Amino acid sequence: MSHDGLGPRAVMRSVTFLTATVLAVPLLAACGSDDEAGKPLAAQDIATAGRARVADGGTLHWAVDDVPETFNSFQADADAATNRVAQAVLPAMYRLDAAGRPRRDADYLESAKVVDTEPKQVVLYRLDQQAVWSDGREIGAADFAAQWRALSGKDSAYWTARNAGYDRIEKVERGRNDLEVRVTFARPYADWRSLFSPLYPKDVMGTPDAFNDGARRKLKVTAGPFALQKVDRKAKTVTLARNPRWWGRPAKLSEIVLTAVPREDRASALAAGKLDLAEVDPADARRIETAAKGSAGADASAPGSAEGTGAAKKSGKSEQSGKTDPSEKSGKTDDEQQPDDEQQSDEKKTDGDKTDGEKKSDDGDKTDGDKKSDDGDSDEESTDGKASRAAAAKDASRDLEVRRSLEPAYTQLALNGSEGPLADERVRRAVARALDRKELAKLVLRPLGLPAEPVGSHLALSGQAAYADNSGALGGQDTAEARALLGDAGWVPGGRVDEEKTEKAAGGEGEKSDRGAKSSSSPKAGKKDDSDGDDEGTYIVGEDNKGRRASAGDGKEQRSGHDGRHLAQDGRPWVGRELSQGGMAGAYAPKGTAAPKGTAAPAGSASGVLAKDGKALNLRFVLPSGEGSEALRAVAERISSMLVKVGIRTQITKVSEASYFKDHIASGQYDLALYSWPASAFPATDARPIYAKPVPAADGSLTVEQNYTRVGTDQVDQLFDRAVATLDEDEARDLLRKADSRIWAAAGSIPLYQRPQLVAARKDLVNAGAFGFGTPVYEDMGFLKKGAVRDAASPSQQ
Repeated sequence: MSHDGLGPRAVMRSVTFLTATVLAVPLLAACGSDDEAGKPLAAQDIATAGRARVADGGTLHWAVDDVPETFNSFQADADAATNRVAQAVLPAMYRLDAAGRPRRDADYLESAKVVDTEPKQVVLYRLDQQAVWSDGREIGAADFAAQWRALSGKDSAYWTARNAGYDRIEKVERGRNDLEVRVTFARPYADWRSLFSPLYPKDVMGTPDAFNDGARRKLKVTAGPFALQKVDRKAKTVTLARNPRWWGRPAKLSEIVLTAVPREDRASALAAGKLDLAEVDPADARRIETAAKGSAGADASAPGSAEGTGAAKKSGKSEQSGKTDPSEKSGKTDDEQQPDDEQQSDEKKTDGDKTDGEKKSDDGDKTDGDKKSDDGDSDEESTDGKASRAAAAKDASRDLEVRRSLEPAYTQLALNGSEGPLADERVRRAVARALDRKELAKLVLRPLGLPAEPVGSHLALSGQAAYADNSGALGGQDTAEARALLGDAGWVPGGRVDEEKTEKAAGGEGEKSDRGAKSSSSPKAGKKDDSDGDDEGTYIVGEDNKGRRASAGDGKEQRSGHDGRHLAQDGRPWVGRELSQGGMAGAYAPKGTAAPKGTAAPAGSASGVLAKDGKALNLRFVLPSGEGSEALRAVAERISSMLVKVGIRTQITKVSEASYFKDHIASGQYDLALYSWPASAFPATDARPIYAKPVPAADGSLTVEQNYTRVGTDQVDQLFDRAVATLDEDEARDLLRKADSRIWAAAGSIPLYQRPQLVAARKDLVNAGAFGFGTPVYEDMGFLKKGAVRDAASPSQQ
């Protein structure tokens, strides 16, 4: 997994885990009816049209992040593009509907049901009589048996990334004929519908060599509306063509060409007609919509336009369990950029308070269109250049539109409970109670016209069967309660601070400590990251007594930006904020930045900051530094300002995209972090490793599976075990909701908001776009016939 998606399970070496006590929370029961699941917050936006109105033929050019390294979805390096190909060319017994719930795929499966529970669970599959592989062979029991043997985990020669569910099967047998498959389970398995989707032919699953290597670069035998025709790694394309042996509704498109295009290049590729469909960033989405409407706002100087924001386009991975990119831009509006009333000063608004569209800092914040070069470009020439580019973009984008929904994934705040202050559950709960999750959701989603509702469950999203808002087990935003929890944990205001202890606890000696994050003074953090063009660095939010000592060496101060204010390493000006505890704090100040005159605290004390045993309460907030992480950094800054109100400082450290997950999240080198998880239709299986209690291994290391917060309890594990073993769906749902309540109470991770999904598409492309929860129906995608119109948009899409 990375900060933008799911990945391999990890075994952590030499990590100390401090077990949190079990909370007695009155709301842990969390039982309820299926009605609590509600509906998806946002509908699919795919420009639906009946097949009769869709033209036969045509090629869809669809952007992906990379050409897959493997076409085997069960290998560790499978990615979102692997899954996209598998959905189009391979059988799946069940696919997800628009509410994220599994539905039988009638093209492959006539029926599937549990026919016995005693002495063992038996599921009988009846396959469609027309279902055949592309080589003419019937899809049947031999394929099911081969996939079970490969994924059962019993033969280590198969390099599998996951075995969940298949390891509970005892045997797979032929029924009355090859189209009947009987699967007998050694142990009851509630999530049996998750199995055999996708289903690979026995040619791929039959031997370790075929599994490990045979399907990495090609798929000779397929069984979907499309077949894998060509992979051109030099041109970075994967071509899918109609499958002549497909027995279902014929595909409308002749071809689908998946093309690897970096995020920053997609808007221009769409405008040039090289792409028909591509997920895009908020800045590009605004530009495309403005150009399509022919608005004067397409001018490069207009707030909110790509040039006007001064924000570079991001580059990142898409998530689906693949990988998801947790770093969508926020597109903040004026009122969302403003701090809370109690934080606002009476002074005139500074640059740090301006929105992206208003902010014009020095050259580092300007786009190429705004920035004057040193060889003397005139204002007139610069304006002409911007107008020319804006006119070209407007003309080229007139046939495009943006389709939007919410991804089946959510962004969370992760709290590393393995050591340090967050090993105490009272401190973790205090952090959670300091957050206004509604405000954070609005920050990201409201500017995009999407429902800004915080996520209420770790295990499902609104609309899915297991969903219920269980956040009440922890409680909502309450500054007084957060301070009380911190006081109960021994963190008191005004105590003496041993700066050496504080620096060490906060990772200031990162080069000497396995756990410490690299600070801006370390060799790695201090140099430029050539891969993403962003500086790594560290700055502290809430630190108000460091500046004088930091600048006292030579009596000089390095200043930049308007009014001589210091700029943080992300280019944002230092902005003072009044704290209720007294004193001023630099909301965006780099570590060591001098505080404004008169705000330094007496030496050795923590003004407005909590301390315990000589250490200030200072948490390391690790974030990715790439161009695609602007929204995460905006959310982190807002979180930090919320924590300052209760006396918690945050040391924000930006690290390269490449090292963010491996070197920090997976290895536990952080206190706070932001990353995303996909929602699953089968949480009893898929979510358990994310929240399982870490256990010591025989060699003294700690096995954390995918629980990168290192916070877990025996009770949560037991609830997952019971949920996956019951065949009573209502009981399983209630057990999962109880487990979620206990996960909330432990406060190892705090779900924030569902991730936005913005997809630019040709206006005449139908049945494709922002799919939300639903599995794409590839055979229905295509271009409208001349004169045909698509279905009217639902109210949520208008």
